Amino acid sequence: AALLWGTILLACSCGPGPPRVGAAPLSAATYVLDDANGLGREFDGIGAVSGGGATSRLLVNYQEPYRSQILDYLFKPNFGASLHILKVEIGGDAQSTDGTEPSHMHYENDENYFRGYEWWLMKEAKKRNPKIKLIGLPWAFPGWIGKGENWPYDYPDITAYYIVSWILGAKQYHDLDIDYIGIWNERAFSSKYIKLLRYTLDKHGLEQVRIIASDRLWEPISFVMMIDSELHGVVDVIGAHYPGTKTVQNAILTGKKLWSSEDYSTFNDDVGAGCWARILNQNYVNGNMTSTIAWNLVASYYEELPFGRCGLMTAQEPWSGHYKVESPIWITAHTTQFTQPGWSYLQVDGHLEGGGSFVALTDGLGNLTIIIETMSHNHSKCIRPPLPNFSVIPQRATFYLRGSFYMVETLQVWHSRLDFESGNSSLFQQLHPVQVWKGRFSLDLNVDEVYTLTTLKTGQKCGCPEPPPPQPFPSNYHDDFNIRNPPFSEAPNFADQTGVFEYFVNASDPGDHVFTLRQVVVQRPITWVSDADQTISVIGNFKWVNMTVTCDIYIEKPRDGGVFIAGRVDNGGIYVRRSKGVFFWVFADGTYRVTGDLAGKEILRKGLAGVRDNAWHTLTLNIQGNSASGLLNGYPLWENVTIANPRNGWAALGTRSFEFAQFDNFHVE
Repeated sequence: AALLWGTILLACSCGPGPPRVGAAPLSAATYVLDDANGLGREFDGIGAVSGGGATSRLLVNYQEPYRSQILDYLFKPNFGASLHILKVEIGGDAQSTDGTEPSHMHYENDENYFRGYEWWLMKEAKKRNPKIKLIGLPWAFPGWIGKGENWPYDYPDITAYYIVSWILGAKQYHDLDIDYIGIWNERAFSSKYIKLLRYTLDKHGLEQVRIIASDRLWEPISFVMMIDSELHGVVDVIGAHYPGTKTVQNAILTGKKLWSSEDYSTFNDDVGAGCWARILNQNYVNGNMTSTIAWNLVASYYEELPFGRCGLMTAQEPWSGHYKVESPIWITAHTTQFTQPGWSYLQVDGHLEGGGSFVALTDGLGNLTIIIETMSHNHSKCIRPPLPNFSVIPQRATFYLRGSFYMVETLQVWHSRLDFESGNSSLFQQLHPVQVWKGRFSLDLNVDEVYTLTTLKTGQKCGCPEPPPPQPFPSNYHDDFNIRNPPFSEAPNFADQTGVFEYFVNASDPGDHVFTLRQVVVQRPITWVSDADQTISVIGNFKWVNMTVTCDIYIEKPRDGGVFIAGRVDNGGIYVRRSKGVFFWVFADGTYRVTGDLAGKEILRKGLAGVRDNAWHTLTLNIQGNSASGLLNGYPLWENVTIANPRNGWAALGTRSFEFAQFDNFHVE
């Protein structure tokens, strides 16, 4: 039976859905699709971002077959989202929205191309779709690059060397060819640095790697490119974030490819799907953008961190195997399964008279794909920018096919309808083909629908068996970090929020603590947001109220070193500095403290503990109702500390500053 169940689990299936008839029309208009006078811009693909930051953190811990199923839904051609582009964060050891991602160079004399999970993710994407395009972009940088300044451009040669090392490492250690490289996510750009980056790429034989700038707004990059011909020559793509489907004149005048290089970022319910459907079309129709990239790929981080569930699908429970294929996956398929980078848009206006939009693309070999969306205002709001009012009404659209498309006789039809009344949305269903008569066909369009009409017969809606039901994080959880060859550098389920916690082999230890978890960032990084001054990694169930946290700790920094364990931690991500909770600290000078905050300002109790550096000690924190107590090496050290707030939160561990420290035998109950 177990063997049979395994077979069933692994057997994902594909197929059409039931047909559906159009609604009664209220308005009618005609649209002409013609390639006789040439084509529009070249299409560069639809993609998504892993990182910016730590958005795929929990994905790697899923057991098979569920992990592979999730990856299939994202990357496998003609299966689910079938993404054309994967953009990843180049880890910079700093907080970049929902956590920190480790750098390949923590220190100047350090190189390691096996940290984190982005290498693994890129390989899994390539395994499924060898043609997928890869983009790397830094959000933050290790502190040594700025030599103490919070700025990556003072020593542009060092920054360029660091980024090019990542590209070379991708090829040398993982056989990954990076297609595009960015500058600094949503922060200032330096023309001098961009030119030096191009020079450094070329010097290392990486002429094929294209540069995207500046992953922020259309300006000032477009204007600077217009007046600086050398910069114009080295930037291949102008990438803007959350452009609201609009571009600016200067960007168009550069003649460069225009991308929405980060967009969406919206809760992945049906309104999120409506947002995504609208911008996938209108970024081109209104803004000439030939690629749209969603933040983020998959919501694989604790949901109570910032922007919970703002991924194309949700996979935030590796302990249960539960995941959810959300509606944005199937909205993506409407475009990605029937186009490829290198196709061209047709030259059409693209606005529907009754509201909504359409795009038409061709491979230049006779194939045609038309994608139509009729998303209403209130059902397609993205998280940003604000959406001006507009109206959409039921309508009849008649299309005339001209030029090389005149001979098309039938079009395959795929349809989605977002149903906000009953909640019974119909997603990516194959309907009966449309017969084209003398180059014309009509379609009745209702509100909140997506249609794909295409000459391609390769589309498939695939499905795996239902994953296991959701379960809360285990209420009794233990990790002794005893793993000789870990598949990843980080221990499962720990979500680093400042600093980086890695598996460590303690070669000098006599035996009890050979395999540990070590905090390894010892200099404040060049930050993207306001990282804490302490390091911290959170774990568990945010709803936990009463808990006992136990951990062996080892302070490595003499004199002013220190570590903590904590419970009821209420914040992380970009808000990590304001984290409250119950924090039990011990310091190398022999003192201890209990604080109500990570910053250590709200002191609830302090005294002498007799802890010293370079020795192992066991800390226990017990929180019950309004009271907390602490043990050191099994003996009570403090008790009856009154806790008012917060009422619930994660367990955590961390250090007083950016310093080496080790942790072992972590247990929370």
